[in-house]
Amino acid sequence: MEFDNILPEEEVTDIADFFKVFGDPTRLRILFLLDSGEANVNSISANLGISASVASQHLKLLRVARLVRWRKDGKNVIYSLNDEHISRILALGTEHYEETIGPEA
Repeated sequence: MEFDNILPEEEVTDIADFFKVFGDPTRLRILFLLDSGEANVNSISANLGISASVASQHLKLLRVARLVRWRKDGKNVIYSLNDEHISRILALGTEHYEETIGPEA
């Protein structure tokens, strides 16, 4: 049997690295928060009950992975999801959880 949809090793590695970023609960909570709208570090840290320093460290990783983007608003840095794909991935993850693991499963 031959498989036509096997990606080159480099692409598979890059995609695996992309999904690894979702594996940290704090980063995932930040992504879900940003799925609701833009926020600055202080807002993120207050909403999640973490220090601004911890939030900043996670946001840096999310920026490097191109999951979030930022813009300046005066002295504030405002974060948001990079694009609609990230929002869809979060929604699919939630849907999968609810169908297979969640309280109604």
